Amino acid sequence: MWKKIQERIFPFTIALSALSVSVSAAFYSISGLSKLFAGASLAVIIMASSLEAAKLVIASLLYQYRKTLPRLLKIYLSTACFVLILITSMGIYGFLSSAYQETAAKSGNIDAQIALVEVKRDNIKSQLVVYNEEKTSINKAITSLRSGLSNNVIQYTDTLGNVITTTSSSTRRALEKQLDQAIGRQSIINSKVDNLNEKLFDYETEIVEIKTSDSVVSELGPLKYISGLTGFPMDKIINWLLLIIIFVFDPLAIALVIAANYAFEQLKKKYKNNIYGEKIPITNDPTTDNTDKLEHWEESKAINLKPTTQEGIDSGAVHDFDLKNHLESLKADNPTDEIEQLENQLLTTAKANKYGLNGWKSIKKRIKELKSKRDNNKDDLTIRY
Repeated sequence: MWKKIQERIFPFTIALSALSVSVSAAFYSISGLSKLFAGASLAVIIMASSLEAAKLVIASLLYQYRKTLPRLLKIYLSTACFVLILITSMGIYGFLSSAYQETAAKSGNIDAQIALVEVKRDNIKSQLVVYNEEKTSINKAITSLRSGLSNNVIQYTDTLGNVITTTSSSTRRALEKQLDQAIGRQSIINSKVDNLNEKLFDYETEIVEIKTSDSVVSELGPLKYISGLTGFPMDKIINWLLLIIIFVFDPLAIALVIAANYAFEQLKKKYKNNIYGEKIPITNDPTTDNTDKLEHWEESKAINLKPTTQEGIDSGAVHDFDLKNHLESLKADNPTDEIEQLENQLLTTAKANKYGLNGWKSIKKRIKELKSKRDNNKDDLTIRY
């Protein structure tokens, strides 16, 4: 019971999956084509929608009437379906690439903002280098001046780097004046260095905020990681990813449509009318031998008809009926073994051996005749007396 339910539900599951993939592919394709031809977007939407619907109909038509469609029509419809798949894939590529370009443009703006702030930061860093060198020089001068003032013999290095030794009071006063100037300059330099460090911290904070505040950075994070890992540009990686998607998307939709048609076809039981006007189910089970089924059916039919046949024999209307001979005649009329032998012989026959009794043309002709005879015998359920 449950197996029967599964067999009936599964085709609808396939059809639902095919519908969802087809509608998604159609939506992305129509959106992409309308962006590609933005000057006439409404007309493109109407045209693309009708083509998408026609593509699904063509796929179902080619499957349902694959045996009866004229050859030229089948070739044209197959070509049209393939071209429509390419058009749909082109539309999907346009849609996805447009979406990526928008994200990439935002990412480019963010990179430009970060680059501008980094320029300002680097300028502050270069100023800090100059002020730190001057600060170091002043600290050395102050240390030297203080050392000279603490000794009786004044020995110091002036701001020009000259070593001066003196005991003059006037020189001492001059030295103290230089020390006061150096300390004053040191205070100014320290103040400037502190201001520059604050600006440097602000710029570093701004860079971090720009990098983390926008969702675009997180969206492109995996792609940037793959780009850095492989060494390929991010645009090239995106292009390969889009090609993989479009070569799977719409062909999968068409394949699911054909699979849904096949699944629904399997739900229908097929019958054929025999010579008596009775409907006999046709099985598609490849593991069952059709000849054995035919013989079994003929045997049961013959057994059922034997009493009636005997009445005909008793009345002299028909000749004696032999069930064994009748079944043997059925086997003789169904030459499956001979067909298999001829097919094996055909495989071993050289291409050059074309004519003659054992030529491959004669073998093919004989196989065709036997197959035709076998097929006719399957439909001919007449009991011969």
